[in-house]
Amino acid sequence: MRTVAVTKIGSLRNPDEHARGRIGLVDFPEPTLGPEDVRIRVAYSAICGSDPHLAEGFFGTDVPIGLGHELSGVVEALGSTAHRNGLKVGDRVAGNFLRFCGTCTPCRGGQQQFCEHIQEYNRPGMAETVTWHESQVYKLPDHVSLLKGCLLEPTSVAVRIADKTHIKVGDRVVICGGGPIGQLALQVLKMSGATSLTLIEPIAERREAALRRGADVVIDPTSEDQNLRAKEITAGSGFDVVIDASGSTRAVRGLLDIAAKGATVVYGAMYPHDFEMPLNLSDYLYLKELTLTGVFVSPYAFPRALQILPYLEVDELTEMVFDLEDAEAAFATHVSGAHPKVVIRCNRIDDGGQVA
Repeated sequence: MRTVAVTKIGSLRNPDEHARGRIGLVDFPEPTLGPEDVRIRVAYSAICGSDPHLAEGFFGTDVPIGLGHELSGVVEALGSTAHRNGLKVGDRVAGNFLRFCGTCTPCRGGQQQFCEHIQEYNRPGMAETVTWHESQVYKLPDHVSLLKGCLLEPTSVAVRIADKTHIKVGDRVVICGGGPIGQLALQVLKMSGATSLTLIEPIAERREAALRRGADVVIDPTSEDQNLRAKEITAGSGFDVVIDASGSTRAVRGLLDIAAKGATVVYGAMYPHDFEMPLNLSDYLYLKELTLTGVFVSPYAFPRALQILPYLEVDELTEMVFDLEDAEAAFATHVSGAHPKVVIRCNRIDDGGQVA
């Protein structure tokens, strides 16, 4: 089973070819189809912003490390009892790359994101096929294409971010970072009643995309005074909801200054494991009573992500498509930042579910 994998640990952005991380195709054995499993012939698998971090050894350095968790495809085979969700061979599906055990204390206590066995089950989906437990698999609506369907997982992250904000209709919202998660979160927060909806983003094309997708205001942090603009937009009060979707260590600290008193600040990206942000507890937690929180994974968000996916505008996130054989070039394009999203076509499957 051909699978895209990290074959050498190192930053994919390193200008030194000898030290640079490497992506390649590796033949992995296809997992045995268990009684509750679903085998999916993968159509599309999108590159996530977290994937280059795996190449840097964020979750371990034993190579090869299989990649891919944002995917869509067609059900190819079902285990003998994998019928509880009504899945059938030929169904077009997407899903959650994580299998929660359901039996540990966090799972039984309503906190699946802290599942004690979450790392025991890793089946990468940037491959010809992937075999997942039926609880991970969701049938796509008939009018959602397979290409759009591979964005179900990042959409679930946007839903989870919205959950963590506890947004109320009319809240003033700012999002830092106009990459895929920032753009999806912007649309989800717009649906949730956000006002003064603002995107902070240095890349002009991403600011323009945000305006097309519902942003009221955009800020270029490289040429504008972010604090001054925030005061103008919110009449001096600050934003009630502040979201970081950039993962930029240069940006995260300054977001506290544009938050309103009593605001919720969500750090919704992956950050370097050794990064520590200075925080004046008196200023931000005592006097301003800010609520600071983060996002790890997206428990309980997938059914709702599936409901809103048809309403999201994602064409600009799915324009750049590479074939599986060109995975190395796909990742080079991703790290160049020239496109907001890069997708790998793992098999040629039409929207009727037929494999070419």
